[in-house]
Amino acid sequence: MTGNTESTLVICGHGMVSQRLLEALCRGRVRPFTRIIVFNGEASAAYNRIQLSLLLAGETNEASLALQQDEWFRNNGIEVCNGEPVVTINREDQTVTTGSGRVQPYTHLVLATGSRPAKPGLPGADLPGVMTFRDLEDTRTLIESAGRHRRAVVVGGGFLGLEAAEGLRQRGMAVTLLHRSGHLLNRQLDRIGGQLLQQHMEERGVNIRTGTAPKALLGRSMVRAVQLDDETLLSTDLVLFATGITPATELALAAGLECDRGILVDGQLRTSDPAIYALGECCQSGNTTFGLVEPGYQQAEVLAGVLNGNTPDAEYRPVDTPTRLKISGVPIFSCGQISPDGDTESVVWQDHEQNHYCRLLIRNQRLTGAVLLGDTRDGPWYSQRIQQQDDISRYRDFIAFGKNYCEAAA
Repeated sequence: MTGNTESTLVICGHGMVSQRLLEALCRGRVRPFTRIIVFNGEASAAYNRIQLSLLLAGETNEASLALQQDEWFRNNGIEVCNGEPVVTINREDQTVTTGSGRVQPYTHLVLATGSRPAKPGLPGADLPGVMTFRDLEDTRTLIESAGRHRRAVVVGGGFLGLEAAEGLRQRGMAVTLLHRSGHLLNRQLDRIGGQLLQQHMEERGVNIRTGTAPKALLGRSMVRAVQLDDETLLSTDLVLFATGITPATELALAAGLECDRGILVDGQLRTSDPAIYALGECCQSGNTTFGLVEPGYQQAEVLAGVLNGNTPDAEYRPVDTPTRLKISGVPIFSCGQISPDGDTESVVWQDHEQNHYCRLLIRNQRLTGAVLLGDTRDGPWYSQRIQQQDDISRYRDFIAFGKNYCEAAA
């Protein structure tokens, strides 16, 4: 890559958000950096992490996960060093040192170190057979284990846990899923929606226990059982934790950057060191950290504009991002408030035959939340009403039937 001055951009981490940043930087005619070097802790270049559940279920292959081919990086003059994580940052000299001992100077540094699985510190959590589901290597291990074992316990009824449970079931395992909350996807669905999803998954063969949590993992050379908080014992050959994520801040903390739960950044994704930026799951904007890829994509576009000078004053501000999921073939959409309170009205529509469910929350003739299961086509339209806080009184009686009915009534 060419530029007017000698400048080197170093990026720590090569996930989906990091790749989006590279593509945004390469879109413009003027390339701001003489060199772009990516140090990647994983053995594979950026891949579609969202598709790992399909890989686990045997519905796709590894080749389809790649976000770009090697040729794209060569054509854009980008050096990607796979399996070579940055281990230290020297802010005074503006260099990074990698696990192989390579010392690389930078003029601009981007931290895209992502997150790590949150693993409860339970007795027995270090036993062989206790796993997480976060990256390609995890997925390969799970596929190999599913070929040798027949029973699995998945801990966590969020999106990742549900996908893992379904994937292992499709691999032929008998799966029990444990969820501490009273219903599945409790951050995205209300109680009825969670119960409908549970019913669907149980019909497909996943055993689900809500309102319970593991107390200890038992075994000697391998995990053999899970002890629940009610003292029940579940025999198993594999335990998979999908209980959330923790921003990976270790590298930033060791370098003396300001961190809270994540690496603190301003509206231009700049850290407390003006030469260092952070984005994606490792960063924190205000009080907000990020677990979805969409905010990371938005951050990547803002940061690219700042770094290449096209939009130097652009700023990222966290917004309420709608949740779009598909669990066991069931589409799910939620946005805004998901459960009613004393100030809201609920409009509920349900088609039992088609397994469709809709709950809309209204306050002062304005939509404040939407939960859809089964049929999510009108989700983006509901999200727009929530964001714009439109007065819906003209079509209030038709709101559950979606955009076309409401626009005709208005």
